[in-house]
Amino acid sequence: MKDNSMRRVMVTGGCGFIGSHLTDLILSKGLKVIALDNFSTGNPRNLEHHKDNKNLEIVCADISQYKDMEKSFKHVDIVFHLAALADIVPSIERPCDYHRANVDGTVNVLMASQKWGVKRFIYAASSSCYGIPDNYPTEESDEIKPQYPYALTKFVGEQYVMHWEKVYNLPAVSLRLFNVYGERSRTSGTYGAVFGVFLKQKLEDRPFTIVGDGTQTRDFTYVSDVINAFWTAGLSDISGEIMNVGSGSTYSINMLADLLKGDKTYIPRRPGEPDCTHADISKIKKLLKWEPEITFTEGVQKVLDNIHYWEDAPLWDEKSIAQATRKWFEHLK
Repeated sequence: MKDNSMRRVMVTGGCGFIGSHLTDLILSKGLKVIALDNFSTGNPRNLEHHKDNKNLEIVCADISQYKDMEKSFKHVDIVFHLAALADIVPSIERPCDYHRANVDGTVNVLMASQKWGVKRFIYAASSSCYGIPDNYPTEESDEIKPQYPYALTKFVGEQYVMHWEKVYNLPAVSLRLFNVYGERSRTSGTYGAVFGVFLKQKLEDRPFTIVGDGTQTRDFTYVSDVINAFWTAGLSDISGEIMNVGSGSTYSINMLADLLKGDKTYIPRRPGEPDCTHADISKIKKLLKWEPEITFTEGVQKVLDNIHYWEDAPLWDEKSIAQATRKWFEHLK
């Protein structure tokens, strides 16, 4: 599909961290974008710089409520489905909420896309479906071993997308994302990704709260590389494929803390978390000719250069992080 053949593009979760960056990219192409969000975690502030852009329409709707959002898909050519409930511990505490958002919500988005003749569907899947992998780097064909409801619901959503591709002939691709970081990453709550935790702690001149000894490694992938993968998948003719999106390498939590430049404090490790996440990205390189461009050092520096963005965000503190960790232990006993 070519840029000039599109009438409108839908980004569910369009006011969220990754969704807002993707919306930026699409608007830069001169295309019309519908950013659909219920603002449970998305923030209108992420798209405030487009407030005078007539090509942007922000729709406040919940994907778990089909009647509230399905008409927004009229005349949409491509859907990037990023809306979801995230985080580990809340999914253990509220599995039904996660099922409604990540499974029922995904089915609703698929139904609306089918009804209004959407031409392509790109799904934001999660590398958490691999659980604690047996192989590194981890390939798309490796065993699926979700460790908690968030991971399970994102994988079930992916299966529905692939089912719709086969049964209803909706051209679709699923991208399994590994540890995305960058500007606008969420810093509210007590259960989110390590980047958000560390950024708020740095802003408040607090030590970085490291779970375990910090030697565990993650495939940190910069957000601009991720949205380029989405856009490349959206423009391609490839369908029915699941592909990892990662940096091609893996980095320790201690290294992240060193790059962010701050003191460290260590709290007990959470069971059920992998020692390493590391994507095998050979498939997406081959099929989409996509490759990551931003090194980890460059990406962290970009985050530091824009750290003022988070100055008004709610505070993370050591007590709340410790409480979240205790809850994690309690649920896994």
